[in-house]
Amino acid sequence: MTISKADIERRVETFVRVCRRQGMKVTHQRMEIFRELAGTAKHPDAETIYQHVRERVAGISRDTVYRTLSFLESEGLIRRAEAPGGPARYDPNTEPHHHYVCTKCGLIKDFTSEALDRLPIPKSVEGFGRIESAQVQVRGVCASCTGRKTRRRRRPPA
Repeated sequence: MTISKADIERRVETFVRVCRRQGMKVTHQRMEIFRELAGTAKHPDAETIYQHVRERVAGISRDTVYRTLSFLESEGLIRRAEAPGGPARYDPNTEPHHHYVCTKCGLIKDFTSEALDRLPIPKSVEGFGRIESAQVQVRGVCASCTGRKTRRRRRPPA
């Protein structure tokens, strides 16, 4: 999935507005961290974000990346996406959607489903506290991993 320039710019404008509302400076480092996320649908982890931003901003620290990600998450500009056994991953898509997660390679893909969006929250869960959002995570083995497995089986024995 390709993110349009208009969507990236809309996300950046929202980021700038939120920073100013919270009294946070819109620094070059923060902007580059957010742009790295705003321009991808790949759900990168903090280390990947750090490595990519470091190519453009040599003096950036991991601490700055982690603190910025924490701020972005707390302000609802990004969401955390989880893959089994891996580090936290980050999703700049704040529109209602769900995730497909590959249990082999950790691929995370967004998808929408009106049927899943309409699922009622069980009364027992409502009793836990205030519900802010609900998301379904579908887990399986992606087509790439399934294809790799199939190709390996077809090799003739040595």
